[in-house]
Amino acid sequence: MTWEAAATALLALSAVVLFGVGTTFPEARAYGYVPMLLGLAVAWSRNRRFARDLSIIAACLGLISAISVEADISWTNIVRMGLVLSTVVIGPWLVTRYVFADRTIVFPRRRGRPWSRLEWGWLAFVVITAWVVLPQYFLRTGVYLNWPPITGWSEILRLFFGVNAVGIWDELFFICTVFALLRKHFPFWTANVFTSIIFVSFLWELGYRSIGPLLTIPFALAQAFIFTRTKSLPYTITVHLLFDALVFLTIVHAHHPQALPIFFGV
Repeated sequence: MTWEAAATALLALSAVVLFGVGTTFPEARAYGYVPMLLGLAVAWSRNRRFARDLSIIAACLGLISAISVEADISWTNIVRMGLVLSTVVIGPWLVTRYVFADRTIVFPRRRGRPWSRLEWGWLAFVVITAWVVLPQYFLRTGVYLNWPPITGWSEILRLFFGVNAVGIWDELFFICTVFALLRKHFPFWTANVFTSIIFVSFLWELGYRSIGPLLTIPFALAQAFIFTRTKSLPYTITVHLLFDALVFLTIVHAHHPQALPIFFGV
């Protein structure tokens, strides 16, 4: 355990309290800033270059924690979340690129290289697995109730937009920003585990509760691996959006099972 790892562990703990524990027990949310500040103090006392990158992540988490990211498809919340989540993607890119002259945060497109058979096969695997597992998780645990009931086409379209927009943002922020900055200082799996803890904590507040971490932790770990292996942001986002398409269909089915009878055994 290095001092850098200890500082990052404190930041990850901060995310768990802010977005995880603080969602279930709101009175405990403010305590999430304590390990964040301790982690930054440790980082700045040991390694200024590392502390700079960790501070960027901490500032983003602090900004996200200033709003509620629980599922809410009202236009007011869509605009508010859109502004904040866009800021924590664009801000770190601008700061690292033009203030620190650092090109760590990139959005690779892997032009000219078609997807391999294995990559196409993984997409099929994701769809089939999500189709089998997600309805069991959402309906049997009742977590679909963490998303607002949808009663009209306007709400269905807003839910579809929200699910996909957050899915794209997840990859831009957690993989291209948080994971990329941590990967500068840690081995792959160390950076991946820290990123996944932060990612899964965010997903808990978003609505993936109960046994949700049993699904979201492997998904988070796999996404960083896929991004690193393929060096293709479009492919990584495609995987995520296919998964989220099944999330959307499952939520709609949960509220209107007769209108969308595409799942079985639930």
